[in-house]
Amino acid sequence: MIKGMFSYGSMPVLERMIEFTSARQELIAHNIANLDTPYYKPIDLDPAKFQAQLRDALDDRSGRPNPMRRPLELRGSDQVEVRDGSMSFTPHQQNENILFHDQNNRDVERTMQDLVENTLTHRTSVELLKSEFDLLRTAIRERVS
Repeated sequence: MIKGMFSYGSMPVLERMIEFTSARQELIAHNIANLDTPYYKPIDLDPAKFQAQLRDALDDRSGRPNPMRRPLELRGSDQVEVRDGSMSFTPHQQNENILFHDQNNRDVERTMQDLVENTLTHRTSVELLKSEFDLLRTAIRERVS
């Protein structure tokens, strides 16, 4: 009964999004710390690919009866491996930036933009998850009172 409250609906989607943005935040922080390191190549996870994975999982779930009562089945990709309900990430090098004389292909503006976008996505996902828990808390209080 309790497991069903947390493994269906929008909670698994928000949980996956928070996991992804947390892992990406670490990579972005690592890239920022190494902006001036010679021969350093920034690494990152592609949010568009991850969003496509989530969209595919949601489409698969919605094509069945009672879509909100079905678990979210996220398939793996070249950057996200899903095993036993947990995700592991394989970041890729970013090669679209300018290569400097020290062989570092940094792009400070793009890195800062990635940081802000990722932070906003993470914060929004956390707020939505918090509102889901608040809704559950309200339902429990009304029933118990």
